[in-house]
Amino acid sequence: MTTVPAPRPAADRQLLLDPGMDLTLRPMRYPHFFDRFKDAIRNTWTVEEVDLHSDLADLHRLSPAERHLVSRLVAFFATGDTIVANNLVLNLYQHVNSPEGRLYLSRQLFEEAVHVQFYLNLLDTYVPDEQERSEAFAAVENIPSIARKAEFCFRWIDSVHELRALTSKADRRAFLLNLICFAACIEGLFFYGAFAYVYYLRSRGLLHGLASGTNWVFRDESMHMAFAFDVVETVRREEPDLFDADMAQQVRDMLAEAVECEVQFAEDLLTRGISGMSLADMREYLQHVADRRLAVLGIDPMYGSKNPFAFMELQDVQELSNFFERRVSAYQVGVTGTVGFDDDF
Repeated sequence: MTTVPAPRPAADRQLLLDPGMDLTLRPMRYPHFFDRFKDAIRNTWTVEEVDLHSDLADLHRLSPAERHLVSRLVAFFATGDTIVANNLVLNLYQHVNSPEGRLYLSRQLFEEAVHVQFYLNLLDTYVPDEQERSEAFAAVENIPSIARKAEFCFRWIDSVHELRALTSKADRRAFLLNLICFAACIEGLFFYGAFAYVYYLRSRGLLHGLASGTNWVFRDESMHMAFAFDVVETVRREEPDLFDADMAQQVRDMLAEAVECEVQFAEDLLTRGISGMSLADMREYLQHVADRRLAVLGIDPMYGSKNPFAFMELQDVQELSNFFERRVSAYQVGVTGTVGFDDDF
């Protein structure tokens, strides 16, 4: 994880969450944010690099239970990153008062757009029927397990949508909770649950095109979380009084609700029986991921669960204790083929 420098005294400069629109890149107040921006540029990829057509034969090999899983998965993907992008534009960009931080957020918005394009291609390839595609895009309205996750997201978007400036401690805590929610719960839990299904299928020798594209999304999401937690840690150093036992409990409650949302989604996906992936194992995996998010935030774990999915370790994509310590060399421009993470996960 990028080392966050200790801040100068508040009298020397504004704090990160102070209202305003700082435009001065020199001297750079938060160089670690600029490093995140440069790392993201190195990870540039395009949807055209992902060959989904290799998956077409596999779609006919899927069991009815697996077809249901894939159908629900692509329905979630259809709108998931659009929700994240909306929160970024509506709530995050205006309150991170750092030009180098906003550079990264601009880059993140681009990456969310690439993800949306990837999922659009995924739907066009996997679901040739136009009516079925329309239903997938309307999943937040007609599939209860996805609607519950969407309601969770929208509630946290709305929690700070009316804030035009973070003028009080209560405002700043509300903003931090929104940021933590989207990093830890949505990108860091909802999407990590989805990644587990993708890599489970790849462990079965199925849908390698989907897994190839997911490798790139996985890298992007990991960097989005790393930046968000850098922001949290920077604010913690500048304004430690914002972080108290009450806020820690709010984060724990938030993650507990997110786990239950994702467990309901797992019940939907796995209800017809998937060999090698039980609901109990999926719950344990989600609890394990939630504990990892809490650890990064310096909050005691809630579950003490282990990762039950050996296939995640075998595919070199497991998110474990050293997630935020991966080296920059793991990110390269224009890499093709499988992703190799050369750090301990």
